[in-house]
Amino acid sequence: ARACCVGLLPHHRGVSMPQVGFYRNYGKTYKKPRRPFEKERLDAELKLVGEYGLRNKRELWRVQVVLSKIRNAARTLLTLDDKDAKRIFEGQALMRRLYKYALLNETQDKLDYALALQPNDFLERRLQTLVFKQGLAKSIHHARVLIRQKHIRVGKQVVDVPSFMVRVDSQKHIDFALTSPFGGGRPGRVKRKNAASKSAGGGDDE
Repeated sequence: ARACCVGLLPHHRGVSMPQVGFYRNYGKTYKKPRRPFEKERLDAELKLVGEYGLRNKRELWRVQVVLSKIRNAARTLLTLDDKDAKRIFEGQALMRRLYKYALLNETQDKLDYALALQPNDFLERRLQTLVFKQGLAKSIHHARVLIRQKHIRVGKQVVDVPSFMVRVDSQKHIDFALTSPFGGGRPGRVKRKNAASKSAGGGDDE
């Protein structure tokens, strides 16, 4: 038993144990359904995945985890008294967060509205959805390609994450990146290649 513990204990000759530089918290960002083969749920999930151009169902499950956390927070606060300081403070903070992302509007000022939120409300605020609805992409799938290939910016920042949640005040700043060929930047690789071949070969398309 003593021999097994020798490697775990620091030696007494001035040698210290190696120090860990940082600790990383690995938490699951999605939760699989309890009943994996429930037909109604499978059909509903497939419809949402197709409608919003999601890569897989894991992206939808991730939204559902965020939604369940918001609902749980609202449900916990509703159990407290109306004049309770925690309910007032945390309730207002939660509602401000929902207003910021246009998940609720200013007239919906009660915590009960947070319980009525659906996954569609979150999916509507994704950058991928807004790029398509603002006419920057031909389809919801084209919007995902544009974002992944860094053609889209929000304000001055190029965003290449399709699931990026867009705030209300940032929505009007969604546009093509300045470095993108769609936004007046340098032409793409294929276009440059075709232009070079035309100039070199006297109008040859290849």
